[in-house]
Amino acid sequence: MAEHMTERRAHHKGPVQLRRDQLPDTTTDQRLLDSRGDANWVHTDPWRVLRIQAEFVEGFGALAELGKAVSVFGSARTKPDDPMYAAAQQIAAKLCDAGYAVITGGGPGVMEAANKGASECGGVSVGLGIELPHEQGMNDWVDLGVNFRYFFVRKTMFVKYAQGFIVLPGGFGTMDELFEALTLAQTGKVTSFPIVLFGTEYWGGLVDWLRTTMVTDGKIAAADVDMLHVTDDIDDAISYFVTTNR
Repeated sequence: MAEHMTERRAHHKGPVQLRRDQLPDTTTDQRLLDSRGDANWVHTDPWRVLRIQAEFVEGFGALAELGKAVSVFGSARTKPDDPMYAAAQQIAAKLCDAGYAVITGGGPGVMEAANKGASECGGVSVGLGIELPHEQGMNDWVDLGVNFRYFFVRKTMFVKYAQGFIVLPGGFGTMDELFEALTLAQTGKVTSFPIVLFGTEYWGGLVDWLRTTMVTDGKIAAADVDMLHVTDDIDDAISYFVTTNR
């Protein structure tokens, strides 16, 4: 009988229920107040939750009064003499003239160009940085910068505080943000969210593949691809974006 009662004994740790071999030897308060242990607890998952929460709070607090904004994406490897660098700068300046803040990842390349265009225009130039093994740091044209540890927190800020994306040629990170936005728009998680792909030569093959392979195979609908507006014209990119947001 005693053995049976031991088997049924349960310990409640908040919403978590523990039994048998999962029963703790100490209480949460005891571990909190015990100063003899090491500092490994700061690397545990529950502590990471607090860090994640803190990142959301910092991001929301910094950007809450941003107003209308556009997230501009593109490669960190784009050099200043690349035509796409100049295009990103002009796009950001025209967005600024239209009353939009410009949000980038805060790094070099296209991000730097867009931040420069927004800052020189007198607009709000935002950089959302990320902790990476090879530190990039914020470019000099970021006027409002927030650094993040976690990609998913940063990605939330890109979507939450922007009315849409303008995407220039880029790599895996750019693709990640692009398809995140497409998925959110396709599933109705965001509404009225224009996505402009700037550079028909760069993006044309991808869009063709979406139509000839994914649509043809029934994996997505033709209307899903129509969410993408592909152009080489800066004025057309701005006009499409502004018109769609009305």
